[in-house]
Amino acid sequence: MTVNSLTANSSTANSLPGVSALPPENSPYKKRWYQPTFSPEHGVLLVLLGAVLTGASVAQAWNGDTSWACLAAFLGLQAEHPVIVQIKRRRRWRPRYLVWAGVYGGAALAIALWLSFRHPVLWWIISAGVVALGLDVLSVFQHRHKAVANEIVMFVAICLSTLFVYGATTGEMTSQALGMWALNSLFFASAVFSVKLRKKKTSSLQPGFIYHGVAIALVASLWAIGWLSLFTALVFSVALLKLAVIVCWQNWYRTCRFEHVARFETYFALSYTFLAALTVLPPKLPVA
Repeated sequence: MTVNSLTANSSTANSLPGVSALPPENSPYKKRWYQPTFSPEHGVLLVLLGAVLTGASVAQAWNGDTSWACLAAFLGLQAEHPVIVQIKRRRRWRPRYLVWAGVYGGAALAIALWLSFRHPVLWWIISAGVVALGLDVLSVFQHRHKAVANEIVMFVAICLSTLFVYGATTGEMTSQALGMWALNSLFFASAVFSVKLRKKKTSSLQPGFIYHGVAIALVASLWAIGWLSLFTALVFSVALLKLAVIVCWQNWYRTCRFEHVARFETYFALSYTFLAALTVLPPKLPVA
């Protein structure tokens, strides 16, 4: 799956809190092929943290398979970085990126397949993740990696970790787990529109208003059909509060240093994760 140091030119999908630029081709600090490469996208790691914690919270348990599922999701996200960097620099092959893409991706796939044999419900989640990675790679070839549609798809794909952790923990899939995945996807994808406001070409507030309006309707529908409890559905108000703050102080948001935006987005993401997990946890967790 898809899938940071803080820079003003960060892509939106990697801008919660931000993503670093690619290292220069002739940088004197280039590392040798055997030195590990790690994703600089701290923002998507924050999304992953929210996804796995809420997935475990819906399951209301934590066991060995839960830990393995979290590790597989983390390694899968780490594998996306060297793959994308190598494609962007496809005129020259970089052994370091190829080696570590294979290490991370191979380990993630091995763990995922092992868990899938133990819990067959995970097969379709893995398939969806592979499709999302394929779309991500295709978007790089088409020079549309920073397009709004692709970034939303990547957020949705990362949030599949909610279902992966839940399925690995319980061995089944429920409407409540699907509802939490949808809620996570809607909340974290909202960052696409907020961070885009800092760029002149995408500085209009209208797309963000439209997105949040559609998201409210979807969350209300999930509550109406019983996939989300009322309290869980109300947690989406964190995204609405963030939008309201941005609208009221948009001059600050558009012009301040990017690390301040990163901190701003991080606080709201952590608040959402804490509240969403709290609404589905029982007073006392059962013993696994």
